[in-house]
Amino acid sequence: MRAKLAAVAVLVFAPMLGAGAARAAVTELHLGKPEAFVDNYAFGGVGPYVRIRGTVKGELDPNAPDNKVIADIDKAPRNERGMVEYETDVYILRPADPKKGSGMLLYEVNNRGRKFLINWLQDSSQITQAVANDPKGAGELGNRFAFNRGYTLVWSGWDPDVPATGGALSARFPVAMENGQPIVKRIREEFHIGTRGGGDGSLVKLTYPAASTDKTTARLVVRARDQDQRTDVPADQWEFDGNQAIRMLPAGTKFEPIKIYELWYDATDPKVVGLGYAATRDVVAFLRREKTDRQGIPNPVLIDGAPPAHTMAFGISQSGRFLRHYIELGMNKDEQGRKVFDGMLAHISGAGKVFANHEFSEPGRTATEHEDRYYPENWFPFSTASSRDPFSNQTGALLRADASDPLLIEVNTSTEYWQKGASLIHTDPAGKQDLDLPPNVRVYMIAGTQHAGRAGQKPSAGACANVRNPHSPTPALRALVAALDEWVTKGRPAPASRVPSIAGGTAVLATMVKMPALKDFTTVADANHIGPPVDWINPPGSDRRAYAVASAETYGVRVSAVDGDGNEVAGLRLPDIVAPLATYTGWNVYKAQPDEMCDRDGSYVPFAKTAAERQKNGDPRPSVAERYGSREAYVAKVKAAADALVADRLLLEPDAEAYVQAAETSDRF
Repeated sequence: MRAKLAAVAVLVFAPMLGAGAARAAVTELHLGKPEAFVDNYAFGGVGPYVRIRGTVKGELDPNAPDNKVIADIDKAPRNERGMVEYETDVYILRPADPKKGSGMLLYEVNNRGRKFLINWLQDSSQITQAVANDPKGAGELGNRFAFNRGYTLVWSGWDPDVPATGGALSARFPVAMENGQPIVKRIREEFHIGTRGGGDGSLVKLTYPAASTDKTTARLVVRARDQDQRTDVPADQWEFDGNQAIRMLPAGTKFEPIKIYELWYDATDPKVVGLGYAATRDVVAFLRREKTDRQGIPNPVLIDGAPPAHTMAFGISQSGRFLRHYIELGMNKDEQGRKVFDGMLAHISGAGKVFANHEFSEPGRTATEHEDRYYPENWFPFSTASSRDPFSNQTGALLRADASDPLLIEVNTSTEYWQKGASLIHTDPAGKQDLDLPPNVRVYMIAGTQHAGRAGQKPSAGACANVRNPHSPTPALRALVAALDEWVTKGRPAPASRVPSIAGGTAVLATMVKMPALKDFTTVADANHIGPPVDWINPPGSDRRAYAVASAETYGVRVSAVDGDGNEVAGLRLPDIVAPLATYTGWNVYKAQPDEMCDRDGSYVPFAKTAAERQKNGDPRPSVAERYGSREAYVAKVKAAADALVADRLLLEPDAEAYVQAAETSDRF
């Protein structure tokens, strides 16, 4: 136990298990006393909140059928009871008076240890991630959406490689062993500087320690683009720095920005990362089902002596992919077969899952056209509806078709359609026809938005050729969380799905999308090709022979059709798309490599204010003045669009009012 927890009160939970049940259990919950949250600020009728922090210990039966899906659990050390032990961080925010809460436990799956709910869902855009992980003032909570609704908010760690710094949530999982000996395996480590990798390129940390730092058994290569042949970096131009980092030589030389580097080396000490799915299951199952432990110590989120009536899970990006994977692994039922999460909302997860249930897992990976392309993420089945994989000939669906299936809302931006194969969640894998989704599922594409879009983003290009897209999808996201809440608690189904449709002619091949010809605007040729999984350690073209292209087998990914402005015509179209002042896309390209998409960024090109400005720039799109005539006419169109979305339960009243206020003060007139 970490030293900082030594002084806190300790609660020990050891729930009784039914006979014959899979013996997966929370065994100890070590929590500090509830403390006032943000100076006892009162959230509307809910009142103040309290913060509870600590750790959870649990154990899993490696022979239980529900746990056997966890990779390498059979290689994990066992305690004297034959169980596999783990420990995870936990963080709870709940109403100080639980009776004033809503009765809903909202669990956010953390993203690489980070809490996103506050700075994404609540539009608290000016705070740092460290502040979002552990807020201290009410002014740091944005619009306070979740607090005003009276939710009990819970987070726990699931990734053991997350550093427990800056308020991040981590976990302690065992290292897999082979017959009592360390596992050593040659793996591939890919990294990039200036796109996702931290630092300035002076040093690169490896995911796993090297079993040997002998460079004659390792190989470092570099290439500018995915389609280029790999070039070996001579052994005298790089070195290991300890057993878990490398650097370039001579001293002071740095890895080059944007380029793709790969290191093959003998790695050791793989953790059983898949335990994160079971740990999440068991922590939430305890909080929603148990009143006390065997000693009579109460559950910390009890409401008038009873556990929360309902549970929802929320995940953004990697965390949304975690939820999709969690469902696929059959984790949404506890050891007694009871449902864990009543509802789930996965945002910007595309068609993927997480590289977190393999030997030598690397959960932080996320595959795009330029980065991490060959790591496991996109594998069949993609959709909650049953379909057939044209390559394996398997038939399947993401849902289990049993009582453990949650009410599920999947939300994506247009970026996930271009980079992450998001159309595959509602079309057949060949991209030939729309699928009929199950009645407990809704899918939405928020038109004209980019992957990391949220409030307060300023237009800038960064490493991209075009200015990045500032259009925020979060107003729709809040409405959909509220809709999921109603679906779970009142049985009122969420609004009908809004996605591009093959039958309707709005889901098209990316090569068919024709953008307006604009000055200093670089367009993209195609969407990212999604294919069946390959060997992530030795992917196509990784040997020293002539470059071998990847398999021609690719799924039928589609994107939304666009109008004459280049704005998407399908999906959930917010007022900024219905009454636009610019072209907003979900794709961008690298300035240094304009034939590859710029990670998960979109593009933004404002309309000219006047006809004269438009003609001067050679812009074929009507100017603001030409299309609206006056500010009053523009405000009327924005209000009409917002009112229609409110009527359809796809926008909340406060957000509709904010759109109108923004239109009334826009500097485009």
